[in-house]
Amino acid sequence: MQVHLNPPLEPGNAPRRAAAIVAAAADISGAELDYSPESIAVVEDIVDGFRAEGVTDADMAESLVGFGCYVGEILTRHVGGSWRHARSSRVVTVPVVVELPDTRECHPIDWVVCRLRFGTAFSIRVLYAAADTPRRSPGGQSRG
Repeated sequence: MQVHLNPPLEPGNAPRRAAAIVAAAADISGAELDYSPESIAVVEDIVDGFRAEGVTDADMAESLVGFGCYVGEILTRHVGGSWRHARSSRVVTVPVVVELPDTRECHPIDWVVCRLRFGTAFSIRVLYAAADTPRRSPGGQSRG
């Protein structure tokens, strides 16, 4: 599923989309999203609720992108990543990603979409933990 947003998602407006979903989640369900890594569990619960209601990623595209931007903001704030256009061709949802200091690309929007599609078998928290772990070189040295 490719999402075409109006206005299009750009690296510079991802933080605003994250802030908008924080406000919407608080208004709609009283969810508290504080940009902590622990709050990813709240995002998973919200997306699991969408799944339980039988909605599709197309039905919830704008919200899923917002929650993906929120997870991406957690990466930027706690792991030191930055928003940019994707280099890889494996983008599923939107071509905006978070690049980590060690140059790994994270696709937090795709992570959220996959959580809706595959349920608890797909863990955003596990992916975040992997992103927060420095990559090791073949000689065992940390990179990044």
